[in-house]
Amino acid sequence: MNSHDKRKSLVTTGGVGRAPNRAMLRAVGFLDDDFSKPMIGVASLYSDITPCNAHLDRLARKAIEGVRAGGGVPQIFGAPTASDGIMMGHQGMRYSLVSREVIADSIEVVSGGMNHDGLIAIGGCDKNMPGCLMAMARLNIPSIFVYGGSILPGTGAHGEDLDIVSIFEAVGQHQAGKLDDQGVHKIECESCPGAGSCGGMYTANTMSSAIEAMGMSLPYDASNPAVSAAKERETMQAGAALVKLIQQGLKPRDIINRKSLENAYTFVLALGGSTNAVLHLMAIAREAEVEWTLQDFDRVGAKVPHLADLKPAGKYVMHDLYKVGGTPPVLRALLEAKMLHGDCITVTGKTLSENLKDIPSIYQNQKQTVVLPLDKPLHSSGHIVILHGNLAPEGAVCKIAGLKSTKITGPAKVFDGEEKCFQAIAGRQIKAGDVVVIRGEGPVGGPGMREMLSITGALMGQGLGDSVGLVTDGRFSGGTHGLVVGHVAPEAWTGGTIALLKDGDSITIDAAAKLVAVNLSDADLAKRREAWKKPEPREKRGVLAKYAKTVRSASEGAVTG
Repeated sequence: MNSHDKRKSLVTTGGVGRAPNRAMLRAVGFLDDDFSKPMIGVASLYSDITPCNAHLDRLARKAIEGVRAGGGVPQIFGAPTASDGIMMGHQGMRYSLVSREVIADSIEVVSGGMNHDGLIAIGGCDKNMPGCLMAMARLNIPSIFVYGGSILPGTGAHGEDLDIVSIFEAVGQHQAGKLDDQGVHKIECESCPGAGSCGGMYTANTMSSAIEAMGMSLPYDASNPAVSAAKERETMQAGAALVKLIQQGLKPRDIINRKSLENAYTFVLALGGSTNAVLHLMAIAREAEVEWTLQDFDRVGAKVPHLADLKPAGKYVMHDLYKVGGTPPVLRALLEAKMLHGDCITVTGKTLSENLKDIPSIYQNQKQTVVLPLDKPLHSSGHIVILHGNLAPEGAVCKIAGLKSTKITGPAKVFDGEEKCFQAIAGRQIKAGDVVVIRGEGPVGGPGMREMLSITGALMGQGLGDSVGLVTDGRFSGGTHGLVVGHVAPEAWTGGTIALLKDGDSITIDAAAKLVAVNLSDADLAKRREAWKKPEPREKRGVLAKYAKTVRSASEGAVTG
């Protein structure tokens, strides 16, 4: 062994005292030469629970090939994952955001315990991507993330593209009498035609795009489709690139900083991404020990237009962006418009500007209609707006993409929990002009801060998307659209104003004024607060109980610890 070798893995494998460790590693295939190479963890989020992750075992094998080709020795291991889409609309969704923390902890346990020299993680569903990045930032060893890629669109009865949101909205159409059982069944059978993450600019594609812009994945990672040779080639290249990162000593905290976080969020805004990016980018920043708050989202949002005509607010899916050049040409256009920091270092070992140097701007493709011109955006500033007011003193998050109006004042219809609200929607009890309030769904109260795609999908399907407001201390799927406000903080369970609301209270949502408020006096609210009693925890043991005890406010990213 070279006495000057600084490989972290030598803590596990170096010297006579570690002969028992090496004996066990020989049993899984290590050879003499392998102990002189970087030992690299390959975290595979494979499972057949969800199409997002069903092909990741194949990609993980490609990563292993790349690591071997680059001169490293790979160690594959698994990490848990959960399916937001399948858990949506019932109590299972409480585990979704919790899984982000569990994934980060799991990867830390393995790579930290093994003293890996580097880490490559392959993920494909909403929470395993930020979970992987959180672990990378926490461990701070050379790391590359590989996105499993987006699903291909399904085909509807009239040749139209279908995706997972199509079937959620079909349920609402069925409730409104606009679609029969057979029509729902046809959409159900065609919405998810194979492996890959949900196709629109929902949370999976949002976070993969953010991670690419941040510099923690290779170029084209976010837009290469799941089922493609391009994704397999890229994954193999990532394995080889990681060995070079180790040689260079380039670590996640060299890459993740305020400038690269601005790049990530700028790309989210330009593409029309999910409100979940707010939670996840704050969590990643915290693990990287970078200061990043709700005010930073507001600051960046004021100067970045919404350009991509992607679902849920638009008409295209990620595969359409792939067909017109993919993510790097959009990044190049934003760089030329001076909206990105080109001097940020990336996992290629080069800066963002150097990565994009030979890539044409998306606007050089005269025939593409996926990304609108800079002077004709869908919205001139960010489609995600941070709101404050007496209903959300710590802040709330509103998504205004594709809305005819960004303001409503109306009577509250208050529901304690998602299920009661869904029953009311199914019973056609929600009318135009109402402001629906769903509380008790925050990080502590849920526990787990459930997404409300079943609710928003049903409202859209009934034709109420433009005429009702929705306020919750829970959160929304990236597939949500409508005048919706989530992440209300403080949440109901900890005594936030949302806990004090009653049916009929006048609620105002005004995105232009960045306001969400109940139109009551301070004195009235104080009286109600005196009568409020803190509820008992919903869970007494297990992972949900642990999460509820340790989780921070949504205004801090709903992180634990």
